[in-house]
Amino acid sequence: MSSSITVHDKVFVPYIKGEELEAAIDKVAARINETHKNEKDPVILLCVLNGSIMFTSELMKRLNFPLELMTIKVASYSGTRSGGHIQEIMGITGSVLGRKVIVCEDIVDTGATMVYLDKRLRESGAAQVEICTMLLKPEVYKQNLKLDYVAMEVPNRFILGYGLDYDQLGRNLKDIYVLKDQI
Repeated sequence: MSSSITVHDKVFVPYIKGEELEAAIDKVAARINETHKNEKDPVILLCVLNGSIMFTSELMKRLNFPLELMTIKVASYSGTRSGGHIQEIMGITGSVLGRKVIVCEDIVDTGATMVYLDKRLRESGAAQVEICTMLLKPEVYKQNLKLDYVAMEVPNRFILGYGLDYDQLGRNLKDIYVLKDQI
């Protein structure tokens, strides 16, 4: 991993190596494959844009049952803070009616987005909804909604890289960085 990086006005330092993330994704994929090993009909993998693109891509390569990729774009962050209000910027790119759906998210902190998406998918007629997240901040997650698959847990810090951004920059980093003043 490289040393510190500056994005906009903030300095970030190395936190989680890409190889650690890949190993965690391997384990989550194995669990999902075991759960869905007898699927005959394609399961929908719902990529929550933009942050979960890298995670969804890596996860999808490891899944060995029939699946279909769809996307949705929602927003709750501005800068380094979650606003709590969920805004749907782009709707689901297909029908989930009567289908099994695995929501792929980059990070779950308060869980407001996952509660919104679970409700939205069920109202759209999804037969089953599972939640899969690359990262979970357990100390701030206070929802009753079950998270079916969690690759890694992290402390409540602002992180960047592997799909996670700071005002749209830093998503392309293969490692995860944390704000220097939060270490």
